[in-house]
Amino acid sequence: MQKHEVVVNTIETISESKCFGGTQGFYRHASAVCNGPMRFAVFTPPQATSDKVPVLYYLSGLTCTEENFTVKAGAQRIAAELGLMLVVSDTSPRNTGIPGEADDEHFGAGAGFYLDATQAPWSRHFNMYSYVTKELPGVIGEHFPADMQREGIFGHSMGGHGALTIALKNPTRYRSLSAFAPISAPSRFGSGPAAFARYLGEDREAWKRYDACELVAQQRFPGTILVDQGDADPLIGGLRPDLFETACKAARQPLNLRMQRGYNHNYFFVSTFVEDHLRHHAAALLP
Repeated sequence: MQKHEVVVNTIETISESKCFGGTQGFYRHASAVCNGPMRFAVFTPPQATSDKVPVLYYLSGLTCTEENFTVKAGAQRIAAELGLMLVVSDTSPRNTGIPGEADDEHFGAGAGFYLDATQAPWSRHFNMYSYVTKELPGVIGEHFPADMQREGIFGHSMGGHGALTIALKNPTRYRSLSAFAPISAPSRFGSGPAAFARYLGEDREAWKRYDACELVAQQRFPGTILVDQGDADPLIGGLRPDLFETACKAARQPLNLRMQRGYNHNYFFVSTFVEDHLRHHAAALLP
């Protein structure tokens, strides 16, 4: 077997724990898309013992792994009540052998930006868009009691950017969409331009394919997008929720942008409002 030849239908269980009547698990598999091992977490609610349940994907932010949301957000209690499966991927491939891949917290390891890189050497491994939209769902559908006809997606910061762009590109697939403090215009602000140049090259038109403000002008999401943003977030100047709000108004895209007074960019913020987001998704995903 060659170095990056993989079998995608096999997963390794790292750990599983009983949690609110369901199971919180951490897993690893060999990814063909990312040419190496990838880790992910799944909370399977108690309802899954008798029937398949809807799947809600969560995409994390810069420097995070599949553990941050799973451990810090406190989402399992409500997911167990509602009967939602929570799937949390890592934010990038790891230990690819690319020189300097972990030198910059805004690029490389922990910073996949949920795009498919086109520039060498990153294009061999950093294909998080295809991983999240194709390969990981295939693994979930094969190994877990998931109803793959009922999928929703949300995320935080870089992961909020990922959730928005992925759902806007696939509006008939995902039934629900939300974000915490998303990077809304990464082709112009924040850490996006520097990362996009290295992953996608210097053609800024290519960058727009991964920019929520650009995408919503072309394709509306068939539902209301929920976005929570802390007004005390020190990163707000690079996140630009105001630009996304303007773009949604111009496109007549239903948006519920909630500016949360005094909240920061951290998981204290996420955990405070995660129940609202799960109920927002449940309204679209449950019968």
